[in-house]
Parts: sequence; structure tokens; C-alpha cells
Amino acid sequence: MDAPLWTETHAPDLADLPQAEVRDHLQRAVTEPMNLVVHGPKGSGKTAAVRALTRETHAQPDADRTEINVADFFEMTKKELGEDPRFGRFIDAKRRRESSKADLINHVLKESASYSPVSGDYRTLLLDNAEGMREDFQQALRRVMEQYYEATQFVIATRQPSSLIPAIRSRCFPVPVRAPTQDEIVGVLRDIVEEEAADYDDDGLEYVAGAADGDLRAAILGAQTTYEQEGEITMNAAYEALSAVGIDERVGEMLTDAEAGEFTDARSTLDELLVDEGYSGTEVLEDVLAVARSRYSGAELAKVHRLAGDIDMDLTEGTNDRLHIAHLLAELGPE
Repeated sequence: MDAPLWTETHAPDLADLPQAEVRDHLQRAVTEPMNLVVHGPKGSGKTAAVRALTRETHAQPDADRTEINVADFFEMTKKELGEDPRFGRFIDAKRRRESSKADLINHVLKESASYSPVSGDYRTLLLDNAEGMREDFQQALRRVMEQYYEATQFVIATRQPSSLIPAIRSRCFPVPVRAPTQDEIVGVLRDIVEEEAADYDDDGLEYVAGAADGDLRAAILGAQTTYEQEGEITMNAAYEALSAVGIDERVGEMLTDAEAGEFTDARSTLDELLVDEGYSGTEVLEDVLAVARSRYSGAELAKVHRLAGDIDMDLTEGTNDRLHIAHLLAELGPE
């Protein structure tokens, strides 16, 4: 999509969140600032809800909210941490050379939490996609939370709150976010398409919502894809647009980069598929197998199927989609 994503241009305010329980919990955090664990399934609106909270609590939310994608951040090598523009400013060449990866991550967390707020009394540090965080990194986070609790609100968004150590859970108020209902998704879509002055009918919105299978982000992106490709959002238009959406070419490029050892490029494409375009890990894995069958044979194809079988089991357990598929890409690289 070349146009701005509707998920960004129509980001909800706190009062617009479709789940009353979530609105109530976060409204309490407006009047009584506290650390939070916002947990729920993929695509349920966790990140959007936290951003809505910060727009309500901070006069300059973009300046006083720092977001770290944990799935990306904790997987980086020392070299990647130092070269990433978000974190490299905290890490000079000497520190990168002499510090362990755990020390570098601890340092970046401290620096991110230590800045004074631009406005108001505190900043918000969002640790997104926190499922699968190693215990030693959680211990580093715990120490940072203890040190900077007065200046920084810590919000952890995760699909698996049980994977957090007790020392972190005890310092955070839990905010459960359930998968949105079909009616809630349709309501959000209707508000967006009316603001966009997009032609639609109820059957079209119902089809898009149903195709998203409880993933609000995927539903919004599906509605935008349908409108941009077909000029309207009807059942027939949505069927044509969404059934035609294929990722074979992108997955093929991702596998080519992985084979060449260009893992940063391969992971970048993976992030675009999982985050920007809203595909699930299972969908990406299925397409990896489809592409693999057209380009591999014999032992190579058997290896991909074996890896995919292991990863599929991990995905069904609800763990980090990016982590597991990135592992498959690494296994395909040069030995």
C-alpha cells in the first residue's frame, strides 16, 4: 500500500476503544499513573490502546512515548544494536566492543528510561511484543524498572503474560484485551470507511471482518486493500481483493536473502509481512512451504519441511511468530 495506512491515520482515542473493560482500566491509569501489562491475542488492539493512553496522558505523546519492539530488539546482535539509529546513539564503539550483549541491552533500557519528560511528570516506555523475552533480559528490565519508577511508566504488551517473571508482573497492573467480536470489528470498520468517504455496504464490512478472524489490524488493512483495489467495499469486491492477495513473490525474495546470508534484509521483509501487512505467522509459514516446493527438491526440500514442522508446533502454542520464522531463515543461510 502506497497510501498512509488506515491503522495509523485512524488510530483510536481512548474513548473510541471498542472494549469497555479496556477503556475503564486505561482511564484509571490516566488519573492514577501505574505500570501496566497489556495482554491479549495478536491483532486485538493492544498497541493501539497503549498509544491511545499516551495521547490522553501526555501533552506531547510522540516525544514522551518510547516504543521498543522486544521481538526485534532482543534478537539483535551487538553490531546491529550499534548500527540501529534508534539505539546506536546510546552505544559508542568502545562500549560495543567491551560490553556483552546483555550489558548493551541493559544500557539501552536505562538510557531509554532515564530521559526527563518533555512535558508533565513522567514518560511512557512501551515494550511491545514481549512474549518470549529471555529471563536474564527480564531481570535487566526489572532493575531498570526499580531504578526509574518515578520518571518512567513501563507498559509491557504481550500475548503471554505468564512468560513474565513474577518480579515484573508484581510491579504492573494487568489489562486484559480479548479478541474483538465480529460486531466490534464491523463497528470500527464502519467508522473508518465513513471518515474516508469510501463506498461500502454492510455485507462487504461483514466479509472483511470475518476474513480477519478476530484480528482487528488485519481487518482494517483488508478494508483498505479492498477499497484501493476495487474502489468500493462490497462482498464481491472484498472477495476479489482479499482472495487475490498473494505473498509468493515477497516470500521468494525473503528466502533468497536468507540463502545469501542477508538476514537483516530477510527479517525486514518478514517484519513487513507480519506487522505492516498483517499476515499471521502460520500464513507466512504456509507460503514459505509453497515457495519452497517450487525451488527446492530432495534433501533441501526435506530440510525445509522438517523445520516447518517444528515451527508450526511453536506457532500453535502462541509464541513469537517472528522469532520462530526468523529461526527457519537462519537455518537456510550459508553454513
